[in-house]
Amino acid sequence: MSSLLYRLGLSSFHRPWIAISAWALVLGVLGAVIAVGGVQLTSNLSIDGTPSQDVLDTLADELPDAARGQGSFILTAEDGSSVAEPERVEVIMDVVESVYGTEHVVGSVEEAQQPFVEQLEALMSQAAALPAAEQAAYLAQIQQQADAQIQQQIDDYGFAPLIVDGLPIPQVLISEDKSAALFQFALDQQVQSMGSADIEKIIAAGEAYDGEAGLTVLPGESLKFALPALGAAEIVGVLIAAVVLVLVLGSFLAGALPLVTGIVSVGVGVGIAIASAAGEPINLMTPILAVMIGLAVGIDYSLFIVNRQRNLIRVQQLTAREATGRAVGSAGSSVVFAGLTVVVALVGLAAVGVSMLTAMALVAAGTVTVAVLVALTLLPAVLGLVGERVVSVKARATGATADQHHRIARGWSGFIVKRRWLVLLGTTVIIVLAALPATNMTLGMPTGGNSSPDSSARQSYDAVGDSFGAGFNGPLIAVAEAEAGSNFDEEQITEITTRISDADGVRLAQLIGTSDDNATVAFMVIPETGPGDERTAHLVDELRETAVDGSGDGATLGVTGLTAVMIDMTEKMAEVFPIYIAIIVILSMIILLFAFRSVLLPILATGGFVLSILATLGLTTLVFQDGWLGGLFNVEPGTPLVPVIPIIGTGILYGLAMDYQVFLSSSMRDHFLRGESPQQAIVNGFSATSRVVVAAAIIMASVFAGFIFSPETMIAQIGFTLAIGVLIDAFLVRMTLIPAAFAILGRATWWAPRWLQRILPDLDIEGHKLEQQPDGRMHSELSAQEPSR
Repeated sequence: MSSLLYRLGLSSFHRPWIAISAWALVLGVLGAVIAVGGVQLTSNLSIDGTPSQDVLDTLADELPDAARGQGSFILTAEDGSSVAEPERVEVIMDVVESVYGTEHVVGSVEEAQQPFVEQLEALMSQAAALPAAEQAAYLAQIQQQADAQIQQQIDDYGFAPLIVDGLPIPQVLISEDKSAALFQFALDQQVQSMGSADIEKIIAAGEAYDGEAGLTVLPGESLKFALPALGAAEIVGVLIAAVVLVLVLGSFLAGALPLVTGIVSVGVGVGIAIASAAGEPINLMTPILAVMIGLAVGIDYSLFIVNRQRNLIRVQQLTAREATGRAVGSAGSSVVFAGLTVVVALVGLAAVGVSMLTAMALVAAGTVTVAVLVALTLLPAVLGLVGERVVSVKARATGATADQHHRIARGWSGFIVKRRWLVLLGTTVIIVLAALPATNMTLGMPTGGNSSPDSSARQSYDAVGDSFGAGFNGPLIAVAEAEAGSNFDEEQITEITTRISDADGVRLAQLIGTSDDNATVAFMVIPETGPGDERTAHLVDELRETAVDGSGDGATLGVTGLTAVMIDMTEKMAEVFPIYIAIIVILSMIILLFAFRSVLLPILATGGFVLSILATLGLTTLVFQDGWLGGLFNVEPGTPLVPVIPIIGTGILYGLAMDYQVFLSSSMRDHFLRGESPQQAIVNGFSATSRVVVAAAIIMASVFAGFIFSPETMIAQIGFTLAIGVLIDAFLVRMTLIPAAFAILGRATWWAPRWLQRILPDLDIEGHKLEQQPDGRMHSELSAQEPSR
């Protein structure tokens, strides 16, 4: 492999504009396709095959109207006064009309009022048939009955519909103290399936009246959709990465190269994903994950190659051309295997059978693949343009005598080797302590109630909860299905409604639709507790176990809605996580066995990763769920971990962990194969490679940390998990725990039975075959092709 990559590197170096033009063309084509098709992001996190998704599928077939999504706005008076004052009612109706005029919002005020209009017309006809002297008394009696019904609704539920011109507006509810109005409306599809642009239009239609007549207009929990943008924190993360690159590589010119190639990797990888969607909505987490992982590995992979090239120029006094070829052949081999481990870990997510995760993983894996290709082709091409300027004359003059084994790295590795048992036990204790909070980890979807108090999401969530009850932030839909060939009569439907209403934790249940054959019946259920409350999860379980009698033994009651979807997703993620861990362990063993031809090294490396992921989840739980240092990260205590965090974090961190393992172990093995003792090989291999690994870890952590301060809790949690995970694995595991274990094992670290060595291919990731060639032999084969400069 090293020889093949050597030739690839020299070819790109000799003909730089071919590689540069090819990548520029790819970016241009992708940009044109995206410009034509547009970009639509969605927050859809549903999982096929879960109970809630099955109910949604049933509704889509039998009761399309009931399968629609629902949005809402909460309107409050700035001073807590009544929202029912005439000028404020006028603003409320303006909001209603404005929202109904946007795309994807279905229905109208007139349509909702039609039954009341017909009822009023019938009453007026009855009044007209009475003697004139009796009409006034009759109408007064009707008005008293209507007022009594409204008062009864207020007494029972704490709210009533807004009355305008003597007619109720069913979509607008007024709280008992009249301090808030809740406007609810139907959508032509589930909110989580809609694109970001469409949701933003709906929100803008309502918020256009914010502040008028002293009213505050806030979108409800169901419309909560944070479209992430590149903010100051993310930019700071990239700037930190740039500073680290300049410090490690010693010049602005050399430091800029990995940053440029990293950006190109992200542009191409994310561009392919968006262009492939052909204008269809894609989950917002898909491109974000691709940006996170693509930028991090894109920078790191190029860093490894540029650092190797500069060392070859400074220490061995090679030309930039030959150093580039050898750097791509040696460090490039490690990059290929490092990238392969990340790709395999991500693609392995497809094995758990969750389509949402599969899509995210494949896009991220594709971006990593692009990063590897960019590092092997575009980077040497750019180095060809830079030429000998990549190392200054001064650095070249002092480099021949420079000691590449740095004092700090040599001192640390020497301490590890000398105190190996103490280091092993001490590090293990620290990691185990960090992992302990994970034993109380709670998975679930954060709600507006978990947002910071000054955020609009939190203000909306609290306003709805205070005025109408927390359950209005997460309504449920219960669907009763009769046994095949049977249906429900009116008495049975009434009985089912009563059973749902009587369930512990239900505040309100009402019929919202029946199929044409009455075999499927849907109910709106408002819980007493919010969507993130454990009691709501218990209610979902209880409703699903509720017996449906009188329609055959096969009758069932299912529950869906955003809250039920999130509950099911949490259970599904908890179910597949152990399976994915098993997949990761097996793949890790195989890849590292082929890479290092060792039996024990894969076991140690994989075991170390298990410890690091447990510690990562423990600290993530400590910060987000327990609120430790919550003020620093703007986190509210009690925030559950998003269900995808453990499995996505495991996939990405495994790949990155194996990156560092490959780079460090290949250097140690290289020194061992040169005849050094096992302990000396650890010290020399560590001191030769650790500096760039430290830089790579800091760069990755900086990029990931930039997302911690995102207003979207899911993005913040993923950013924190990946940032802290990289630091734990790189500094505690790969550069402390594993070297100590190597020192304890000695020669056994690199042992494999002879029969296994005979059947395993020699992949030469250390680049020995390049060094075995006489100086100039390999590059002379291409020297005739080199253009004059």
